[in-house]
Amino acid sequence: MYLYDDFQFMEDIRITYIQSDLHWEKPADNLLMFSDKIAQAPDTDLIILPEMFSTGFSMKPELFAQEMGGTSVQWLKEMAVKKGCVIMGSLIIAEGKDYFNRLIWMKPDGTWMMYDKRHLFRFGGEQNHYHAGSAKMKTQLKGWNVCPLICYDLRFPVWSRNQWNTQGPAPVADYDLLIYTANWPERRSHAWKTLLMARAIENQAYVAGINRVGKDGNDIYHAGDSALIDFKGEKLSKNNSGEELQETISISYSALTEFRKSFPAGMDADQFTIKA
Repeated sequence: MYLYDDFQFMEDIRITYIQSDLHWEKPADNLLMFSDKIAQAPDTDLIILPEMFSTGFSMKPELFAQEMGGTSVQWLKEMAVKKGCVIMGSLIIAEGKDYFNRLIWMKPDGTWMMYDKRHLFRFGGEQNHYHAGSAKMKTQLKGWNVCPLICYDLRFPVWSRNQWNTQGPAPVADYDLLIYTANWPERRSHAWKTLLMARAIENQAYVAGINRVGKDGNDIYHAGDSALIDFKGEKLSKNNSGEELQETISISYSALTEFRKSFPAGMDADQFTIKA
């Protein structure tokens, strides 16, 4: 964790998200498509791809799952090294007899971290095909504390909740940037947009929600509505619903920490422990 007196030494970071349609259950086509899109991205610190970006939200892991040494993870490594930034998104991963909806945080040095989706989407039968994760992944990017999650996790505020060290003169947060990579249907877009703002406000953090567009193989339409939201709940991104696009936005650590100092709600936060 970082003390507030250190904020002036923290760099701003540039976030690029890619809001795209996906080729249903065609990994090779999706990797080729995203190779082109990533090549077009400007200099950035982080590129965020949608949930299950290589297949769409498929319930056929036995056909499309790869191990961590497989083609899709190797592709992520090659792209991150070539682009010189972190690239993240989720994939269908097999470990033994279990399948996971796994978020990969691929660093530009070719090393990676991972997070397995905790809340499996019961309405779509995800729990019948995938194994749920039990631990959050917390990482750093240029000194920022980052917490990446996946889609349906957005509906569970306790799992997303920032925790605060309140021993000093101002509260110090567990994370500064909360990220959701998603395949969130348009029919529930009001919930998506509302909950992203709520998570930003209640956690006094930047929130990025990256969603796909277009119809999937189940004829379910996705409007995108990807958003980068600041710690006050104000939208920084300017995209339109239903469009394929990418946008790069710079976020300020000094603005975040000044707000937390001026409105130290974290000092009154509830302390809790989540059971696995």
